[in-house]
Amino acid sequence: MTAAMSHDLIETLPLPQRLALSYAPAAARPATLALLALDTRLAGVALGGGEPMLTQIKLAWWRDRLREPCDKWPKGEPLLAALRDSMGDCAGLVALVDGWEALLAEEPGEEAWHEFAAGRVALWDTLARRLGADGQGVAAPARIWALADLALAIPPGDERASIVSAAMKHPARTRRLPRALRPLAVLDALARRALAGEREGLLDGPGAMLLAMRVGISGV
Repeated sequence: MTAAMSHDLIETLPLPQRLALSYAPAAARPATLALLALDTRLAGVALGGGEPMLTQIKLAWWRDRLREPCDKWPKGEPLLAALRDSMGDCAGLVALVDGWEALLAEEPGEEAWHEFAAGRVALWDTLARRLGADGQGVAAPARIWALADLALAIPPGDERASIVSAAMKHPARTRRLPRALRPLAVLDALARRALAGEREGLLDGPGAMLLAMRVGISGV
């Protein structure tokens, strides 16, 4: 991945993901960036408010690409190039597309929320495998981040409260994640802080920045 490509992809990330990425070890950064950029791209497709059928077609395109060998991918798409260079084949990420697609239901409920969260788990599990890291502890923090992110994208009300309740059922992380997965530890900590304090964003001031710095450096 070239420096220019890396810069362009970083610019697409929401601020919490961009901050979390800064704590990834150098060797893990290209793959982490590519997967977070993919998640961001899919979010833009699913939540962009476009024609439902066109949205389905775009998600299907990404699903088909991830299912096929990376040497079959079309040239000219920078995100695919980044995935090819840093990840190789990406069949394990099909669940991420499925998770975003689940949110397209007319009235997405708990089943859709958990499918979305499962997609985010697949993202971090796939990354752990690619980096040769122990991925046994990724499920709970990935789900917490997913559900907090989803809840904070919805106006206050019963639906947000239900998503927050579903998120808080997941126990706190009891083991330190591998150094290669430090960005997930940061996102997990920010998500738990936001949920516990009924905040309106993962990064809502100096307290969030200090927490991210502490977890980014120490892992806890």
